[in-house]
Amino acid sequence: MKPLRDALRCGGIRHRWGEGSIRFAGIPGRSRYLPSTLDPDTSRTIFAGNVPTMDRDNAYLFFVSAEIFLLQMRDIREGGTAGTARNDTSDTGTAIRDTAARLQSAQTRGELGSIVAQEICAYSLFDLQIIGGRLNSDIEKLPSPYREAIRPYFREQLFGKHHILITMERSGAFGRMSDPIRDRETFEKFCTMLPEGCFVWEDTGERNPYFQNPKNRLFYYLIATFTMFVLEEPGHPVGMPFPGGFTVEQRGREYYCLIRDKEKDVFWSICNFCPALQTKDAEK
Repeated sequence: MKPLRDALRCGGIRHRWGEGSIRFAGIPGRSRYLPSTLDPDTSRTIFAGNVPTMDRDNAYLFFVSAEIFLLQMRDIREGGTAGTARNDTSDTGTAIRDTAARLQSAQTRGELGSIVAQEICAYSLFDLQIIGGRLNSDIEKLPSPYREAIRPYFREQLFGKHHILITMERSGAFGRMSDPIRDRETFEKFCTMLPEGCFVWEDTGERNPYFQNPKNRLFYYLIATFTMFVLEEPGHPVGMPFPGGFTVEQRGREYYCLIRDKEKDVFWSICNFCPALQTKDAEK
């Protein structure tokens, strides 16, 4: 639940137990609810009456889902985030290049973490929904049982790291990270690649206009920036399975991946900038 709550707060919406748009009643951890009114102008949910008991987190998800729908409709009416799905490449391209330049200006891991957090917090709740929707859509296209095995790792890669990023920013952890960015040359190459990488579409048949949005690809690269150059971890989580039966491994303080050097012809792949070492075929 914490990643979702942080995503909500980062999108400019605050939810606290017993306050604001989401109201809770009953004994701690167990409550009864019945939504009686959904106000589309204020996105405020009003509750009255009782329904069968549900646990606190499930109730939170249920009512946040209702509020997300209202916010989504409001965004569409006001032309906010939804407008970016039209692929205004000139304005979006300029903004992405500016972001890449800001990232490249960072000298320490802490400074880089703060810049990434600032950029991530510019994403609205609707943006995060679309990104999560695209992720789930891509996962569902994979064959079973590989789909079930890899699903939690993909979610950890994006939204698990998103939670860690926001937590570190709020705790002031980045202010205490004064060591320089390791492997500056690789970092510089990553920042140079980023603007062009945001406009690469592997799936030209995608029909959902919100899915083909350079801003959503930028989110992916921002999280990868945090993971690889601030946390100094592999872009894909340890244990993540790949076709063929191999995984990303951690051995002591080092990370290993069999496909680390296999993506050279895919210039936008984060594998080319990953701190993991190449696993030798004999070590499989």
